[in-house]
Amino acid sequence: MTQNLPYSLLDLSPVPEGSTAQDAIRNTIDLARHAEGWGYRRFWLAEHHNMPGIASAATAVLIGLVAQATQTIRVGAGGIMLPNHAPLTVAEAFGTLATVFPDRIDLGLGRAPGGDGAVIRALRRDPMADSFPQDVVELLDYLGPERPGAAVRALPGEGTNLPIWILGSSLYGAQLAAHLGLPYAFASHFAPDDLDRALTLYRTHFRPSPWGKAPRAIMAINVFAADDPGQAAFLRTTMQLAFARLRTGMPGKLPRPVADIDAEIGAQLRQGVDRALRISAVGDRAQVQDQLAQLVGTYRPDEIILTGQIHDHTARLRSFELAAEAAQGLVLDTAA
Repeated sequence: MTQNLPYSLLDLSPVPEGSTAQDAIRNTIDLARHAEGWGYRRFWLAEHHNMPGIASAATAVLIGLVAQATQTIRVGAGGIMLPNHAPLTVAEAFGTLATVFPDRIDLGLGRAPGGDGAVIRALRRDPMADSFPQDVVELLDYLGPERPGAAVRALPGEGTNLPIWILGSSLYGAQLAAHLGLPYAFASHFAPDDLDRALTLYRTHFRPSPWGKAPRAIMAINVFAADDPGQAAFLRTTMQLAFARLRTGMPGKLPRPVADIDAEIGAQLRQGVDRALRISAVGDRAQVQDQLAQLVGTYRPDEIILTGQIHDHTARLRSFELAAEAAQGLVLDTAA
């Protein structure tokens, strides 16, 4: 038995060179409106701090703007970096969103700080503390069934039963999601090394819970699509260059694409970047569909979430439009 594979979109609200954060937020809202029409199931935004090229730092605020500008697409965090926040604060913020936009809000939770040491200090975060599992459970309690006698309640938030996803790029998140019976999303778009092991561990050790009767796994895939395959490869150089700059401690606004990526970052660094970004589909619609089908056949996700840092907004829209057309032909084998 088969069914169409759901496909979603992860946006970092990129700030390209030559533009502003205001432009980036306007473009994010525009992309979300288009994504809704192209059949994407979810539109997720991610928390990053102190990054000139990313405008989604106040993630819950931006989620509200996107949800207000759309009608049916699910909008959520991919994710909120929970160690940066008190669980009650997150529950109140996302409980408010879920109250205003019922059955449309998702909450993905990550364990990383979303920034460097200076950011950790600015957020008043204890770098030695690691209470992520306990914080997730506390958050589930706040957003779960009503608790009239509880000393602390998330109001609004209580009773919304907001869907919570565990995000991860290692085996840790897979283990926690399986233990708690929560859905799981793996950051294979930039950290693919543990993808196969993490999905196997998650599925093998999943324990049914009030939040999920069976495992549900999302894998993230970079997509760079264009009507011409050479143009798609050209567009991809933006993300290659941005990732190289991040790795070498020089993050900035999203760079323009370049004709010769090796001349910009060197062949050796490029090899490392391409290894990290290897879960990608690049080319025209048919090529992207073939590459997506191969990835889906190999890892059997329950859903895919597509992303891709592209400098020009018009080209970005076209890339995600072609990607949606490609993804519409993918199927999920529910009998496997």
